[in-house]
Amino acid sequence: MKMSSDDAEDILQEVFIKTYENLNDFDQDLKFSSWIYRITYNHTISYYRKNKAKMQTLSLEDNEIFLEKLRSEFNLTENVDKKMLKEKVQKFLQKLDKKYRDVLILKYLEDKDYTEISNILRKPMGTVATLLNRAKDKFREILKNNHFKYE
Repeated sequence: MKMSSDDAEDILQEVFIKTYENLNDFDQDLKFSSWIYRITYNHTISYYRKNKAKMQTLSLEDNEIFLEKLRSEFNLTENVDKKMLKEKVQKFLQKLDKKYRDVLILKYLEDKDYTEISNILRKPMGTVATLLNRAKDKFREILKNNHFKYE
């Protein structure tokens, strides 16, 4: 989903306020970046739910890094046109359950490690590993079912 810069600034301001208000609840055994990411993630999801009608669909068109990471992970053939790849990857990601899409995005788009993903999703690291493996399997299945070449 796309949002205006004003909306993004509003979310950012609200995240800072919420972080400040809950600073005493921060568990120092966790990474601060994962904790604040979780607050941001939750607040952004809430924002999207409240404003779903006026939002556009998620666009990964501008994120070359994400596409390159997926390409290398799944050994996608190099002769695929990047624009076509972007459109197909976006379409294929939308076919995944949210839990699988989220974990792929956190790992390959946000470049989070298992510990950070575990803290963000509030799931044990074993569950994160399982979700990531299942997400990759489901993504491969979608690629195969859509006759998309990968090795």
